Amino acid sequence: MSSVKSVVISCAGIGSRLGLGQTKALIKINGKSLIAWQLDLFKDVEDVRIVIGYQANDIIEEVLKHRNDVVFVYNHRYFETKTGASFYMGAVDAKEYVLEWDGDLLVHPDDVKKILATEGEFICYADKSSDEAVFVQTDENGDVLAFSRETGDYEWTGPACIMKRKVQYSSGNVFNQLEPYLPMKGIKVRAYDIDTYDDYKRVLEITKNW
Repeated sequence: MSSVKSVVISCAGIGSRLGLGQTKALIKINGKSLIAWQLDLFKDVEDVRIVIGYQANDIIEEVLKHRNDVVFVYNHRYFETKTGASFYMGAVDAKEYVLEWDGDLLVHPDDVKKILATEGEFICYADKSSDEAVFVQTDENGDVLAFSRETGDYEWTGPACIMKRKVQYSSGNVFNQLEPYLPMKGIKVRAYDIDTYDDYKRVLEITKNW
């Protein structure tokens, strides 16, 4: 699993919609930073890359408390680019397959194991839960056919796994990078984006049982 897959965690953004005055990677979820939750889930992954920008030094300091073999990648244009740019930068020099993971995303630990054990390319999606969703349209097999701002069966939360050679630069979102390769295999997971303060409060409750 970890021999052919790199994990790229995009933590460059400001997280202004959340309104807590810090990057989402450092917000506390039941006593532990969000990036610490993620690093625990990837403890068996050999190649983990974290894309940083806003509050970069604080993120580095927090990450090094938990792991000292992470590759840090700077997105100096974090103010004017979105996750697509960070994913592209993080994928440079990565392994054959790259697993994209947003810095504001928590996935149930059992589903993370399933994701890491799944070979090839795929897109994950979840039941609709967050306030500002991008939707995923699927076929009867659960494969992803399209992304939409209006309608869909599920919510696009990420993560997604794609061959490194297919990752093209985009100043937009990761789903824009995936659209040329649809349809793709889909995996339904228990995943929660933290975009707004209501999302944050919801995740505090959900993760108590983890």
